[in-house]
Amino acid sequence: MASKSTMRSIVLLVGLLLLSCSGTSSAARLLEEVAPKEEYPHPEVPELPKPELPPHSVVPELPKPEVPVHPAAVPEVPKPELPPHPTVPELPKPEVPEHPAAVPELPKPELTPHPTVPELPKPEVPEHPAAVPELPKPELTPHPTVPELPKVPEHPAAVPELPKPEVPEHPTVPELPHPDVPEAPKHELPPALPEPELPPKAESHYPEPETKP
Repeated sequence: MASKSTMRSIVLLVGLLLLSCSGTSSAARLLEEVAPKEEYPHPEVPELPKPELPPHSVVPELPKPEVPVHPAAVPEVPKPELPPHPTVPELPKPEVPEHPAAVPELPKPELTPHPTVPELPKPEVPEHPAAVPELPKPELTPHPTVPELPKVPEHPAAVPELPKPEVPEHPTVPELPHPDVPEAPKHELPPALPEPELPPKAESHYPEPETKP
């Protein structure tokens, strides 16, 4: 496998070199034919020696594998012998008893008589006495007597007037002399500035609206 890959790579390299050589030679010929003659002679380019390529190795042909000859006629395979299908024997039909025309009446079950509950004796209730005996009244202790409180002395009708306290007279404050305050000089106002002259009013191009009466 390694020898095959190396041989392929060598063949590719040789082909590329041949293509490049042929391309350069054809391009040089075209340039010689098309290029105009100049005053100065074009220097001659020495031809490069062609590389000596190793001789192409001959790849030995591999022997073809022997393919077995396909038989013309396929022998028939004997069919397997299948056992015969077993026959299922018919089962005898079960004998169904005939339905009776009239269903016999079943005897009614004898019911046991309901037991009688014996009457319970009534409890003896004591008779209510006709007259309830009077209970003796409890002896009440006599209510204690509250002793009378001493009487509060009555409020006197007229309260004696208390003597008015003597109020000292209010002292009189002597009048202080007013100091003479000098009058402040009046500030003279600056003279009135002349009124600025306004520019004349421009005449409007629009007509004045008529006033309706």
